Amino acid sequence: MNQDLLGRVALITGAGAGIGRETALQMAARGAIVGVNDLKEELVTPVVDAIKSRGGQVFGVVQNIASREGMREAIQRSFAYRGRFDILVNNAAWVRYQAIPDIMPETIDRMLDVGFKSVIWSLQEAVAVMDPARGGSIVNVASVAALRSAANSVVYSGIKAGILGITRAAAAELGPRNIRVNAVCPSAVLTEGTQRNRNAERDANRIARTPLGRLGTVEDIARSICFLVGDDASFITAQALAVDGGVTLTNI
Repeated sequence: MNQDLLGRVALITGAGAGIGRETALQMAARGAIVGVNDLKEELVTPVVDAIKSRGGQVFGVVQNIASREGMREAIQRSFAYRGRFDILVNNAAWVRYQAIPDIMPETIDRMLDVGFKSVIWSLQEAVAVMDPARGGSIVNVASVAALRSAANSVVYSGIKAGILGITRAAAAELGPRNIRVNAVCPSAVLTEGTQRNRNAERDANRIARTPLGRLGTVEDIARSICFLVGDDASFITAQALAVDGGVTLTNI
C-alpha cells in the first residue's frame, strides 16, 4: 500500500469497531500516526495492538468526545503526541431508530451530543492546532440517510443531514486556512453496530435495489475516507461522497 499519509498525525473518533477501526488500520498502513479513540480501554487496546503488530505507528485516546471538554482533550493529546495534527475523522455516533411517537428527550440528547455537537467541538479544536502551512483534512461520517430517508429515522436522518450542512459551512470558513472538510455518506454497511437493524429479508431488499448488487463493507468506506484525506483529493472540499453502490441516485 502506498505511503501517501506518511508522518501525518490523525485522530479517528469511535475507532474501536466498524468503520472507525478499519479506517485506523488503513491509515496506519499508509504511514499515518493514528490516534484510536473510543470510550473504553477494552475497545481501544485491541485496535492499537493490531496496528502495532503490522508495524504501524499508533496511540490510544480513551476519551468521551461527546462534550466540548472531552473533544478538546482528545485533540490536544493527539497534537501533543508528535507536535502536529493533520487529519481528523469524525466517525463516532450513538444511534437509535424510533417511530415519531416513541422519541424521548434523552435519546435525542445523546444522539446530538455524540453525533452532532462533537463535530462542532472538533472543528473548534482542530483549527487551533492544524498548521495552515501544511494544511489539514477533516472527514465527517454522515449517511445516505442525509440524502434519502426511511421511516423511524427522524432523529438520525436529521442529524446526518445536519452533518452535511456543517461540512459545507466549515469548508467555506476553513478553506483559507488550507483545511479541507468533506463527508462520506455510507449506505447499509456490515458492522457490529448495524446488527440490531438488519435481517436477511431487509438485506436482500437492499441488495436488490443496489446497482452493484451487494451491501457495503467497512473496507469500502475506509478506502474512501483515506482517499479524501490524502493528496489525491487536495482540490476536493465541501463534498458529500455517497459510498453506496449507486443506490441513492437510482431506483426512481
